[in-house]
This record gives sequence, structure tokens and C-alpha cells, in this order.
Amino acid sequence: MAASRRRGRITVIAAVAAVTLTVGLTTGCDAVNKALDCVRTADAIADSVTDLQQAVENAANDPTQTDASLDSIEKNLDKIGDRTDDADVNKAVDDLDAAVSNVRTAVRNGDDTPDITPVTRAAGELTKVCTP
Repeated sequence: MAASRRRGRITVIAAVAAVTLTVGLTTGCDAVNKALDCVRTADAIADSVTDLQQAVENAANDPTQTDASLDSIEKNLDKIGDRTDDADVNKAVDDLDAAVSNVRTAVRNGDDTPDITPVTRAAGELTKVCTP
């Protein structure tokens, strides 16, 4: 009897998943595409934040890498901001943009090892709100 219950549960789970997928697809491909764009761009930003961490660690060797990493993050933020109407995503984009600006200002003011904790925190929040 345990095996038949398990098969029954699997059938119910499969049916619920199929209905959820169908409802998701019928609510509009545009929303799905926007969500996927958000996830992809958030992933690219996460890579850029990793690059930023490495650039800050190696700032003495090549200070231009910090600027290049910040530029990459800002470019990806523009992509997300242009593609979404979601308030949570827009707030996360604004927070990350402010954190990037603060790091850029610190670097311009001569800080070779700026605190990038707010950038990593904001990038993590953006990843959370972009993940469906």
C-alpha cells in the first residue's frame, strides 16, 4: 500500500506541476522573458561583483580593473532597469547603483581598498528579487 500511496502522491505532484506550468505559460510570455532577463542579468552582475572583489584585492597591481568592474555592474544594472516594472527589482537596482557609486567615489578619493560590502549585499538582494 505504501507504494501505491507514493505513486498517487507523485501523480498529484506531477499534475500540480503541469497545471502550474500551464498557468504560468498562459499568463504571458513577456513576463516570463522579463523574469529570465532579470535572472541572467543578476547572474552577470554577480560575476562582475566577484571581479570587483578581485580587482580591489589587486588594486596595487592594476587600479583600472576596479573601474572596469564597476562599469560592468552599472551596464548590467541599466539592462535590468530598462526591462522591468517590478518595484522590488527597481529598489534593488537603485540600492546596488548607489553602492557602486559610493565605491567609485571612494576610489576616486584615493581609497585603494574601498569597502565593497554594500555592493555585495545589494547584489545579493537583487539576485533574491530576480529569482522566481
